[in-house]
Amino acid sequence: MNHLVTEKLDLLNEKGELKEPGYAYDQVFEYSRKMIKASVWRIKEWDYYACIKEDVAFGFTVADLGYLGMLTATKLDLTNGIETKKTFMNPFPFGKFKMPRDIYDGDVSITGKNYSFRFQLEENKRIIKVWIKDFVPGKDFNADLELSDLHDDHMTIATPWKENKLAFYYNQKINCMPTKGKVVIGDEVYLFDKKKHFSVLDWGRGVWTYKNTWYWGSLSGIVEGKRFGFNIGYGFGDNSNATENMLFYDGKAHKLEDVKFELDDGDVLKPWKFTSNDSRLELVMTPMLDRKDHTNLLIIKNYGHQVFGKFNGYVILDDGTKLIIKDLIGFAEKITNHY
Repeated sequence: MNHLVTEKLDLLNEKGELKEPGYAYDQVFEYSRKMIKASVWRIKEWDYYACIKEDVAFGFTVADLGYLGMLTATKLDLTNGIETKKTFMNPFPFGKFKMPRDIYDGDVSITGKNYSFRFQLEENKRIIKVWIKDFVPGKDFNADLELSDLHDDHMTIATPWKENKLAFYYNQKINCMPTKGKVVIGDEVYLFDKKKHFSVLDWGRGVWTYKNTWYWGSLSGIVEGKRFGFNIGYGFGDNSNATENMLFYDGKAHKLEDVKFELDDGDVLKPWKFTSNDSRLELVMTPMLDRKDHTNLLIIKNYGHQVFGKFNGYVILDDGTKLIIKDLIGFAEKITNHY
């Protein structure tokens, strides 16, 4: 069921179809926008960072969705359950954002009259610099964060769709990046300490079918003195060749098979439960904040909940080691998109 790809290869063949659907622990697929045969209206490219502290989290997104570009910065007050965000939309970018084709090479830099989003790569570092005028009335937003990219194992997956051979989802997620720096909003200062605060990168490139519902969960923290995290999820495309479920401990990945999300769609602030079919993961998330998104822009529709909370339970590594998870903060989401 889970096909591990170990040799470097082009992501797409000459027909614009996935060459070898599967998963990897590093970047083995070579992505090129020029090899895509689907319409430019269907191409999706984005970088999303989530930087999490004990009581607050920040999200940063630059996304080229073909007919719409979106730049978003979000502050999540986990103590009081309050979300504050600012989104800027650029019509019809069609590749003008020049999103990097390589997770290890290339910067993102988008500026406007009232904002600047920069994701910069340096040796073993990812630098986030974001400025927004009047993030809230009378208060500018300034983020200057340094994420240590230690070149750990990370989740990589190439997923096709059965109903459309030109559709694919190429996704990489880097968990457990130690984070230092600060975010300033007016006179409010939020400091990050790389010994205890971590970030995750969600790096996606692909061609999607129009309507999809997916589930995703992510966590990065410390367990028994070592960095621990996970990436779990399902819903996109044909997962018969691979799932995206992995544990990360001290820089090494541990592959899981299927993970099931159990939640109350009528009240997402009730506890969520997560179980794997191989009995190697059993967790409960107690929600702290619901990042709800209900968007209807005719062609583009988005309905979903990204819920941040505290995880408790256990996971089992490849060698049988059982780790107890206690009150680690992460998030899980259920999203339905039309775009």
